[in-house]
Amino acid sequence: MTLRIDIGGLPTGRLRFTASPLAELTAMLHVLAAPAHHPRLAGWAADVRARLRPELAERLGEAEFLWRSSQADFLVPSRPGPTLAEELDGVDRIGDERYVTAALVTACGSNRVHFGTPSPLTDATARERALDLAQSRGAQQEAFAERLLADPASVRARVRRTLEMCAEAFFDAAWAGIAAQLAADLRVKNDLLRRKGIGAALAAVSGSVTLAPDGDSIVVDKLQDKATTAHGTGVTFIPSVFGSPHLVAVHAPGWQPVVQYPVAEPGPSEPVSLETVTLRLAALAHPVRLRLLRTLARGPHTTRELAHTWGLSPPEVSRHLAALRRAGLLTAQRDGRYVRYTLDLSALTELGTDLLTAVLR
Repeated sequence: MTLRIDIGGLPTGRLRFTASPLAELTAMLHVLAAPAHHPRLAGWAADVRARLRPELAERLGEAEFLWRSSQADFLVPSRPGPTLAEELDGVDRIGDERYVTAALVTACGSNRVHFGTPSPLTDATARERALDLAQSRGAQQEAFAERLLADPASVRARVRRTLEMCAEAFFDAAWAGIAAQLAADLRVKNDLLRRKGIGAALAAVSGSVTLAPDGDSIVVDKLQDKATTAHGTGVTFIPSVFGSPHLVAVHAPGWQPVVQYPVAEPGPSEPVSLETVTLRLAALAHPVRLRLLRTLARGPHTTRELAHTWGLSPPEVSRHLAALRRAGLLTAQRDGRYVRYTLDLSALTELGTDLLTAVLR
């Protein structure tokens, strides 16, 4: 399960290590939307949520699919700017087709949807398919997709204003507090890149990011086997304090490859009984179950969605889900005609930091 980024013949200067205010704000929003992924930031998240004005809290809820399970590609910029305002200006220059596609992918489930020609903005059949997929994710996703397809300009302006309100409410203060940490990380990475080459710089990024033996591609340990190319564009590496332990990779067609990597590791976990560990490790011994967990770490899924993602039959997925539930690693909740399964992150955390990081990245 890897993402391969083809860099054959790419000049070293096209490999960039730089900070991004917008990408870090997106990481903060993910923490607020999924605090269980970030136990060491639970206090920060609770404090920010307690101080949010009702209008901003409502706005974040209506668009949280853009950063909750996965980040919309336009929120992790390939050419970061020095300020959030400049990066938001860059987002405004993205055409409606690319913006809407990226937003629909996150609202509908990034592994389940491939929008292209015909466009859901202009084709009724494609539009209905997008709305059906959004509906299967929930009523809020359906409402967001309907607004986005009916009036992209209005939704885009509202999302931008929401992000600007976040800057005023909490981002500016948090960014000032981590700027020195990000700058120190970038000095190390750029120095390694200059003196020892891309392999050494990647080794300092994460053990999950490596240079292929032939030196022609960057290999990122991710959820599914994918491939993209950096020819003509390059690769951007963005450090993140609030993103830990996630390793975010932008690789969709038409987007320059970007890797947002954590500069801090989560703290140690508390031990649990040997009996519980044995039961849970036995459930995780099957490779398919581990893949299902990595998908569920991105958000709740139904049996049919998991089957579609991994090319399995629903009965086969059901058997694996039953084993994971018996081990106490999943919960299930009925929502109308759907039953959605959710990863119990607290149970996974008890098994150890390495496993938690592997599943969440």
